[in-house]
Amino acid sequence: MASLTINGRELDVQAAPDTALLWILREHLGLVGTKFGCGAGLCGACTVHLDGAAVFACLTPLESALGRSVTTIEGLSPNGDHPLQKAWIAEQVPQCGYCQSGQIMRAAALLQARPQPSREEIVDAMAANLCRCGTYQRIVRAVERAAQETSS
Repeated sequence: MASLTINGRELDVQAAPDTALLWILREHLGLVGTKFGCGAGLCGACTVHLDGAAVFACLTPLESALGRSVTTIEGLSPNGDHPLQKAWIAEQVPQCGYCQSGQIMRAAALLQARPQPSREEIVDAMAANLCRCGTYQRIVRAVERAAQETSS
């Protein structure tokens, strides 16, 4: 039995230490906002925070998350009113929406580290996450909007 802190709650799971955090979240805990995309750390659909840093849950073994804080899209804001979530809606970012939880989690880690990033810093940080619908310009605008709104 392993004890994890997920979205501020201490939870116990029974799984092998090398089980990917993605499967712990989705299959063991029912937190399906974190998506499976490629399983190889190439797309970013599974992005979550580990002690505040954006990581690929598909590449993070359970044993690496023990004693650390994991935040998923469900834990970013209990009411869905995080500035990034509101900016995502205002900028009409999603098309299919599949990658969006990973995109938002990547952007949240960026804004935590750099509250006022330049456009170039946003583009560089978000490059780790793919959007097959190609909404990259809207993603950048949403991150810029959230940064501006949180600084006001």
